[in-house]
Formats: sequence, structure tokens, C-alpha cells
Amino acid sequence: MGESGCGKTTLARAVLLLTPPTSGAIEFEGVDITQLPKNEVRQLRSKMQIIFQDPISSLDPRMRVRDIVAEPLVATGQKNHDVILGKVRSILDKVGLSSDAMSRFPHQFSGGQRQRIGIARALVCDPHFLVLDEPTSALDASIQAQVLNLLRRLEKDLRLSSIFISHNINVVCYMSDRIAVMYAGEIVETAPTRQLLGKPLHPYTQTLLASVPRTDPSQRRSDEKIVGEQPSPVNPPPGCRFHPRCPYAFGKCKSVKPDHVTVDTNRWVACHLLTG
Repeated sequence: MGESGCGKTTLARAVLLLTPPTSGAIEFEGVDITQLPKNEVRQLRSKMQIIFQDPISSLDPRMRVRDIVAEPLVATGQKNHDVILGKVRSILDKVGLSSDAMSRFPHQFSGGQRQRIGIARALVCDPHFLVLDEPTSALDASIQAQVLNLLRRLEKDLRLSSIFISHNINVVCYMSDRIAVMYAGEIVETAPTRQLLGKPLHPYTQTLLASVPRTDPSQRRSDEKIVGEQPSPVNPPPGCRFHPRCPYAFGKCKSVKPDHVTVDTNRWVACHLLTG
């Protein structure tokens, strides 16, 4: 999670090699996929899928639903027509759409139904890993809840791992076992969800969580706010990227980039306040 423009989508696209990474490694099932030839990466595509943010622009308006959902199967080499139709019917049923939807076009469905079509397309190849790029942000609040519950059920039933991207903190907390907080192109803190919510360590995480509206007026909220604007990841400030907006910044923060400090099992944070 993080502010708009912090690099969440770029990172997710790089994980899937939709945006070529400029350095580093991306390991999927124990293999650095950045070192694989293109033909082997193509074979992995069925195991790595993405659900896009906008269900309108991500579906071809000229294609019927059966062809939209079947496209990943065809692209990965499935040629048996009966097998393809059987898989399409099965996955449409799993996402709550009847077989009657197969012959219709995207514009004949509501926003929530279109997103279900996008989910079906991503799942039809039985992937092991999903990237969900703000999959509910274009939907009404009531429909958001339905789609989120559907995604949670499918992840459990199909035993999927996923990266869920959002700037909506409540949605991230509901969907995630573990949270990574991004700021200006970098992950500044990562921890299991309960630990991060119970005791955020990075000043940016603290102010980010403090900004979440509370429905219970008895729960006092910190008046601390993030001032200023997020810097461009292309031209970040020296040292800690958050220091121009951090209320606790001191001399070292302005010149030395903080290392990732392991705080607890499966938890680390990049902040000089923890090391002095």
C-alpha cells in the first residue's frame, strides 16, 4: 500500500515482466525469471496472471465473453475446443456468472459483472500466483464488498498466492496476510498485517494509518498529518526519501540512505530511528 504514484503498479508489472526490470532478481517458484529466455517465460504465463483495475478498458468490447475468458487458454497452446468451453463454463460458474453470459458482450454487463469476467479470465489457466491491481477501485462501494469477498473465497479455494495493490488501507488490511508499505518507489516497511496495524514502526506508516477515518468517535486519532508532496521516484531526495516530510528527521536522514533493519520474524523497516 502507499500513495498514488509511489510505484505500486510499476513494481507489480515488473514482477510479471510486463515492465522490464532494470536490475535485481525476480524469483518465482525458486527460479530467477529475469534470466529465462522468452520462450520459457511464455510457458510460465499461465501460472502468473493479473487482474486489472478498470474492467471496462481491460476487456475487448468486440469480443464475446467466452472468447475473452478463453483467450489465455488459446495463447498458452490449448487447442481442444471442448476442453476450452468446459473450462470457461466452469470458471464463470466459480465467479458467479451463468453460462448464458458466454455469448454476450462486455457492455451488456454491470461494472461488478465485468470485473468478474476479468477475474475469470485470470483464473481460467489455473494460475499459482495473481497480481490484483486495485481491482475494486472503479466499482461502487456495495459492489466492492461483493468482489472482495469473491476474491478471498477464490484465493482460499484455489490455494492462490497474490499481491494485492491498493491505496485504500481498509481494503488492504481486509485482503492481506502481510503488508508492504511503499514510498517514492521503495518499500519502507513490511510486516504481517496484525503486527503492522498494531505497531507501525516507520513514521510514514504511522501517519498513513493515522489518516484512516474512524467510525467510532471514541477512538482518538493522531492529529499528525503528512505535509508536503511525495517526491518523484525518478529524482528522489538524498538519504531517506521520506525525510523532507518526516517530523522526526535528523541530520543523518538527509544524507544517508537507511538500511533495512530486521525487527522481528518476517518484519523489517528502513528507518534511522531504529539504529540511531
